[in-house]
Amino acid sequence: MERAAQNAKNPWRAMIFIGISLLVISLDNTILNVALPSISIELGATASQLQWIVDAYVLVFAALLLTMGAVSDRIGRKRALQFGLLWFGVFSLMAALSGSTTMLIVTRALLGLGGATIMPSTLSLITSMFDNPKERAQAIAIWAAIFGLGVGVGPVVGGWLLEHYEWNAVFLVNLPIVVLAVVGGQLTIEESRDEHAPRPDIPGVVLSITGLFSLVYGIIEAGQSGWTEQNVLIAFGAAAVLLTMFGIWEYRSPNAMLPLGFFRNMSFTGANLALTLVVFGLFGSVFFFSQYFQSVQGYTALEAGLRMFPQAIVLMFSAAMSARVAQVLGTKITVGVGILIAAGGLFFMSQVLDVGTSYGIILLGMIILGIGMGMAMSPATNSIMGSVPVRKAGIGSAMNDTTRQLGGALGVAVLGTIANNTYLTQITALESKLPPQIPGDLYKAVESSIQGAHIAAGMVPDPTIAQLIVNSANHAFTAGMNDGMLIGSAIMLLASLIAFAILPSEVRRSTEEEMSFGVRSDALRAPVAGD
Repeated sequence: MERAAQNAKNPWRAMIFIGISLLVISLDNTILNVALPSISIELGATASQLQWIVDAYVLVFAALLLTMGAVSDRIGRKRALQFGLLWFGVFSLMAALSGSTTMLIVTRALLGLGGATIMPSTLSLITSMFDNPKERAQAIAIWAAIFGLGVGVGPVVGGWLLEHYEWNAVFLVNLPIVVLAVVGGQLTIEESRDEHAPRPDIPGVVLSITGLFSLVYGIIEAGQSGWTEQNVLIAFGAAAVLLTMFGIWEYRSPNAMLPLGFFRNMSFTGANLALTLVVFGLFGSVFFFSQYFQSVQGYTALEAGLRMFPQAIVLMFSAAMSARVAQVLGTKITVGVGILIAAGGLFFMSQVLDVGTSYGIILLGMIILGIGMGMAMSPATNSIMGSVPVRKAGIGSAMNDTTRQLGGALGVAVLGTIANNTYLTQITALESKLPPQIPGDLYKAVESSIQGAHIAAGMVPDPTIAQLIVNSANHAFTAGMNDGMLIGSAIMLLASLIAFAILPSEVRRSTEEEMSFGVRSDALRAPVAGD
């Protein structure tokens, strides 16, 4: 009891280990991306299997976030965090020991359960530990900065590991981080939970998991095989039915897992909408950078990671400072202007990037994007977490994380499809320039991806024809990337307008009564500056 009281007075000590817990999640996907070529060679993974090594994690992660947020509120957020970390450590080891692609895909899916338990627990613990709104906003700004840093550090660490060790090192590196987070968290984090948690909402759990699973699966498959494929349409249809049933059930259930009354508070709804569209534009656009640096400009994985790292540093510092900016300008202006700056960065890059663009120009665009993203995402997250009752912090955190996952998956699928269509349109002109003795299978490899085009060029004995294939593929990829970034900047502009239109300047926490629909609309109006 004495230790708990001491920790309650010093939440910043606990914040260190919450940050380390978050770091293992933010590192995981980006560090894996640079290892995919090595995994393909060592395990004989096809392009489709490589996609599922990444997507199996995203699919389970996104589908379970709402459920695990509700579970953490009920059983205790510290307990959920510790369980998630231990689970993540065990299956990181299993992934490192995988001897086949199938085993690696399965262990990545199981890692998704650990991630879905860790991430909402970190944010809900911060909300429960910091009663002072200013301190809470600063802590959430640090949370966002750590997440951004992890995303940027991942490719650098991954590139370095692959230059010195085998591919499984990208999973083994999780183990010491997990041990540090578990031991430190046990000593410093105070337990918190919803003391009045209702009995488990089993129908809500089943409907949310199956509905979100169908939605994310449909998005992933659409990005890989097309939006009109039968399995994609079936997945979207199932998602629409299941999520509609989830909404109806939550509206009527006295023990709703996700109280729909939250959405009447624009501090919650406006920030979630803005975050979804922001992450849509960001993930869909940044998806191109690693391929651009490695396949078009010819850098190694480590060199590409080092060139992307400055953006993560800028995003980290911008996010850390955003709480102070929001105290002066208000949430609405800070989020809206931040997204507008990020949209400007994407638009700039969509107009200037070419095959031979100098790194200085690329860096300028990445810095503008990083400043805007860091400025916007932290206050938007604070708006979501500040709008929900503390006892429901797990659900608030899970909703924040779910919007990020869905926005990111949708962004990669939609903008990736746009870029691929441009690539195919431009590469079509290459076929008429190739000599008739070039086999059709080789041209199909060129059509499949820029990486396939470079491999195909290496199989052509005539250096002139080989260079023609490489140049055509590089220009086609860059044109597609620019189209994707242009659409991404337009989506971010829309997100900025939404923030200016409906996001309140001051965060207002929903009352217990407002969590139901039986509340007068004038009682639900969020205050704005000057009220």
